[in-house]
Parts: sequence; structure tokens; C-alpha cells
Amino acid sequence: MGAGHEHSHGNSLTSERRLWIALALTVTFFIVEVAASFLTGSLALLSDAGHMATDVAALAIALFAIKLGKRPANSKRSFGYRRLEILAAALNAAGLFLVAGYVLIEAVQRFGIPQSVDSTGMLIVAALGLVVNAIAMTLLRGGREESLNVRGAYLEVWADFLGSVAVLLGGALIWFTGRTWIDPLVAILIALWVLPRGWQLLKSASHVLLEGTPEGVDPEAVKQTLLSVSGVNAVHDLHIWSVTTGVPLLSAHLEIGDLATWNATLAKVREALANQHRIDHATLQPEAGGPCLPILGNSTCD
Repeated sequence: MGAGHEHSHGNSLTSERRLWIALALTVTFFIVEVAASFLTGSLALLSDAGHMATDVAALAIALFAIKLGKRPANSKRSFGYRRLEILAAALNAAGLFLVAGYVLIEAVQRFGIPQSVDSTGMLIVAALGLVVNAIAMTLLRGGREESLNVRGAYLEVWADFLGSVAVLLGGALIWFTGRTWIDPLVAILIALWVLPRGWQLLKSASHVLLEGTPEGVDPEAVKQTLLSVSGVNAVHDLHIWSVTTGVPLLSAHLEIGDLATWNATLAKVREALANQHRIDHATLQPEAGGPCLPILGNSTCD
């Protein structure tokens, strides 16, 4: 039995610092936007504030997941707590659906019962939102490839940025035309903009939880890489999955001509997997002459 147990860790310290700064900015503006939505009577601002609330939750959960993810592995959790990141991302996606659903229902009711809106207040708050979201996006952009949670937070802040643009345009139209039905219309547009991003985040999280092949990894290409290593005659029982973002795992049975050469072959295989597919954690079992030799402890074969 040969196993490579080297984990690839992202720059969690950098991501954590970015998340803390983005969280402070987002919490501050969330409070401002909620207060402004009641003072101005704008559902669009409330819709954007609701989405901002999920940003706050996403950032807080991401930080919580990073903290727990630093805990060392133990006998009960051999991979530690890194999968909490994926669970947090799924929870974040569910929050997006709930907020969008509430806004859609409230917007439909507002069409039937129009309410007055302070367009000047909308314009001021939306302009502030653009600045806050632009700063948060800049902070999170560099870490979005390191973590699914950071990516989810980045996508939400990006959607919030566009939401602020929509509120700004809606406030300007109301100010010029006096037509308050524009406000619930903008709220609906923001909600519909949020839903696809929530769905994409939920799909990505579910894919990891269902132990699907990591994004960007081609199983057939990995198999061909294994077969290209001198001494490997066949590949059986190949599985590729991930614990969390950036931590792909692999297990396989490799048929080789001579068990005496296994250590040298294993070193070449591990090097090829790391260099060509960025897979640093591989559990590989040698087989001599066929996939079902009882002496090697095989219980399955293709």
C-alpha cells in the first residue's frame, strides 16, 4: 500500500484578513441601509439590505469556517474541519433564496398598494453602497480562487454592487418622474439577479458534498497520466473527489509488472499527479498481474 498525504492549503491568513475588513464594511453599511429603507420607504433599499444581510452572514460563516478549519485533524476527523467551508457555502445559498423570495412577495403587494418613496435618500444611500461594495470586491477578488466561501462572498458583493447601481438608477427615475412603482420593480430585478448566483453556489457546494470530481480535473486525463508513468500497465478503481476547495483527493489501484519496483513507480506517479493535475493527496494500491490478487488484500476490481 502506498499513500501520499500532502495537503495543499490556500493562503488562509490573507483570505481571513480580507474577510474581516469586508465584514466590518458590510455590517456598517447594512445597518445604514436598513435604517434608510424605513426612512425613505424604499423596498429596493430593503431588498438590497436583505441581500447585504446574507453578505454579512456569508462573511461571518466564512471566517468561522476558516477558524475551525485550522483545527488539527484527529482520530475522529482525519481531514480536520475543512469541509465546514462547504456546509457554510450551502447555508449561504439557502439564505439567498429566502431573502429573494421575501422580496418578490413584498414587491407584488406593493404594486397593488403603492407607497411614497424618498428618491433623494435612495440616491444618497445607493451611492454610498457603490463605494462600500467596490472596496469589498477589491478585497475579496484576490482570494476568490482560494476558497469556495470567499468566492461566494465575492459573488454576493458583486451582485450587491450591481444592486446598488439598480437602486441608484431607480432613485433617479423616481426623482425625475415621480412614479413610485419603479421602486418595487427595481426590488424584483435585484431579487431575480440574486437567485441564479445562489443556485450556482448551491450547485458547487452540493457537488463537493456528493464527492463529485473537482472542477477543472478531467478523470480520463488523470488516468492517461497514470498510464504514462513507466511501470504502470493498467489503472483500476480510480476515484477523484475533494474535501473542500483546492484539496483534491485520489485513490486508485495500479497494475505493475514487478512489485519490487513499486517504491520507484509510486514516486513517479505522485510527481506526475502533482505537476500535471495539482493532486497532492493520493492513496495508491499496487497490483501485480491483475486486479484481484487475494495476497494483496484486494476486495474490488473493475
